[in-house]
Amino acid sequence: MLTLIPAQQGKPLMALLPPVAHFQSLEPILTNNDVLRSLRYTLDLSEPAMVEIFQLGGFQLPREAVAAVLKKEDEEGYVECDDEAMMHFMDGLVIYKRGPSDHVQEPYHPRKNPLTNNLILKKLRVAFELKEDDMHAILAKAEFEVSKPELSALFRKPGHKNYRACGDQLLRNFLKGLTLQIRG
Repeated sequence: MLTLIPAQQGKPLMALLPPVAHFQSLEPILTNNDVLRSLRYTLDLSEPAMVEIFQLGGFQLPREAVAAVLKKEDEEGYVECDDEAMMHFMDGLVIYKRGPSDHVQEPYHPRKNPLTNNLILKKLRVAFELKEDDMHAILAKAEFEVSKPELSALFRKPGHKNYRACGDQLLRNFLKGLTLQIRG
């Protein structure tokens, strides 16, 4: 049994709990590699097409490296896809789906603008040219209902009073619904 005691000398309560007492999600954490695998399946992309998308985003990734980031965590040769590579992929996906833009895009700086599920969701919305109703329909296909204010809060800037962080469950269900929409 866990006994709660008052915080000691300014230490937060969570710092006093043993590691096993921390709350854990029922679903595994959604990684950049999971998003890449999901998008590859959704769009039925080959490894050369994935290489092309990375290149469109300004990131040179050889085919062998693409194969490594597409592997599951427990497979030999697995390589974690870092935030910078993922952001370049998402930028490349926008160009792949919509064509090049006249808009000059500022280079990605992880410290200035960290990659979040919100940013991935925003890039997907742009790449697939989705309106609010389209996004609700995609989430409904995955049997994951979100209200209009909740959805719009995901696209606010961090620091805005109505900003809400996009959780792994919402992004996972959005990717599932997108797959159902595209692949039927």
